[in-house]
Amino acid sequence: MKFPGISWQALIALLLCIAAVISLPLLNEGAAHPFTDGTVTLIIAVVAGSALMSIVPLPPASSAMALLIGTHAAAWMLLSGIGGNEGMATKSFFFLIAACWLLAWRCVAVLSALKPISKLGSSFLRLLIPAIFGAWILILWEAATRGFGIPFVLLPPPSAIGARIAGSLPILFDDVRQTIFKAVLIGYVIGCAAGFAVAILADRVAFLRRGLLPIGNMVSALPIIGVAPIMVMWFGFDWPSKAAVVIIMTFFPMLVNTVAGLAASGNMERDLMRTYASNYWQTLLKLRLPAAMPFIFNALKINSTLALIGAIVAEFFGTPIVGMGFRISTEIGRMNVDMVWAEIAVAALAGSLFYGVVALAERAVTFWHPSIRGG
Repeated sequence: MKFPGISWQALIALLLCIAAVISLPLLNEGAAHPFTDGTVTLIIAVVAGSALMSIVPLPPASSAMALLIGTHAAAWMLLSGIGGNEGMATKSFFFLIAACWLLAWRCVAVLSALKPISKLGSSFLRLLIPAIFGAWILILWEAATRGFGIPFVLLPPPSAIGARIAGSLPILFDDVRQTIFKAVLIGYVIGCAAGFAVAILADRVAFLRRGLLPIGNMVSALPIIGVAPIMVMWFGFDWPSKAAVVIIMTFFPMLVNTVAGLAASGNMERDLMRTYASNYWQTLLKLRLPAAMPFIFNALKINSTLALIGAIVAEFFGTPIVGMGFRISTEIGRMNVDMVWAEIAVAALAGSLFYGVVALAERAVTFWHPSIRGG
């Protein structure tokens, strides 16, 4: 059995704990809710104990579990104490946050080296490791904004954004329904379907293929801020104008990728289909489209992000009093930055889910491809 061994992260974390003890207290004098002596002792003991447990020869799974629990418990206690004491943190507070971050780094390194014996364990690790990474982005963000006393109007902490999301669920749901369920999804489906259909036609007719692809490259370079107001003038202020922007943004990536994918099948495979007396459509359905699927799904994944960006930006140029882009432009004018970040967070979550659904569909359809089999 292999053991994690002594890590430089744990050694530096121990040194930071010693520096924190020397530099106590954790908050400046005059803090509204200072840390109690018992809390400070517990935090330092948890951080130092986690570092020591990562040094002693424990099995990797046990070491990772100790690091996971210890570092996040200490970070939670530190962030709980800084709330309401913005700008009052001392060097000791940041020493301990840095020590926790280093031990979380060590935890991820140990988890990455584990060899799960089951498929469920492997799937769990693939989710846990990026979850720890993402959690520490939020932890460091929270510690920096509250510890340094950064004004909320410049950069609100994640806890304030989460509180705004929890308190604005009806507004956020209406915005999501207007922007994503109407403009994004409808424009995405129409734009991708139209690009795919025209790609099949261009593959069949050489004249279209030679004429459309250069135009596609040109249209792809058009700025959204130039197209969006024109679409608003043509189709009105409601969601159809935003869907039109999404159609323009998704049409040509699908066209270009599908045409490239249809040309991806090899000459040997095409000659084999000819020996079977296959016509164009049989060759297309049984050989060329399956070979083009990685290209098509690449376009679908690219378009999943382009569609959301296009719809939100288009709402800046005219929309009913609902929508994610409308909310962002309105609330930033009112200096409600936490609401703006709440909309950004919801948009990021929706875009990630959208991308994830397309990626799962890709794995199911192109299971035969070497990139999927290798994963």
